[in-house]
Amino acid sequence: MIKANQRRIGSDLRHSSAPVPRSNRRERHRLETRDKLYRCALELFGERGFLETTVADITDAADVGKGTFFNYFRTKEHVLAAYGGERIAAVERALEKARSASTPVLEILGELAEDSAGQSHVNPAVLRAIYAAHASCAPVRAELQKRMQTSRELLAEIIALAQKRGEVRRDVRPIELARMIQTVVIGMTMAWALNPNTPFQTMARQVWDLICPSLRADGTRRKRMRGSSGKV
Repeated sequence: MIKANQRRIGSDLRHSSAPVPRSNRRERHRLETRDKLYRCALELFGERGFLETTVADITDAADVGKGTFFNYFRTKEHVLAAYGGERIAAVERALEKARSASTPVLEILGELAEDSAGQSHVNPAVLRAIYAAHASCAPVRAELQKRMQTSRELLAEIIALAQKRGEVRRDVRPIELARMIQTVVIGMTMAWALNPNTPFQTMARQVWDLICPSLRADGTRRKRMRGSSGKV
């Protein structure tokens, strides 16, 4: 059953005592409607599967007319594109944080890995439905490939910054390290979706702690080894 307390995108908009301009009210209503459709769609994908969910199912759950759906999403596949857009936005935020130079890049990447399931860390069924859609639906698969390339290029920018600062090894190109991280994170997320017996963030942190040492610059790795064993 669709959760009655679905989050609304307008919940973080602050209301003031001043009258809200009509144009702002209209835009806020559009955002709220789009978010309601999006959240209902993800819930249904998790409950019934992507292929088994129809646009009519989504609009019924959101309590809007069927035609309203197409004001926001061209097809059912575009709902998954919006989900992928959220994940790309997370990588973009990580890149901006890395550029600030106030936080070690590997720490930023670790936080990104822990957040790689997005809101679906509380609903593994949604992730299972998304992966099933990628496997069985060519348009969704094509969209996934484009999103993965975009994310990989952003990750490579983050890694290149870390290499310049001496945080990350330089013997492997940034794009190849980005590909490795991406492959590990996707595999980790899929494995958790199939068997979510541990909180996602806990598992993600354990996996990241295993692969992080292989990314460090040689000097940094040697220092950590001396600190833990007293010798190289």
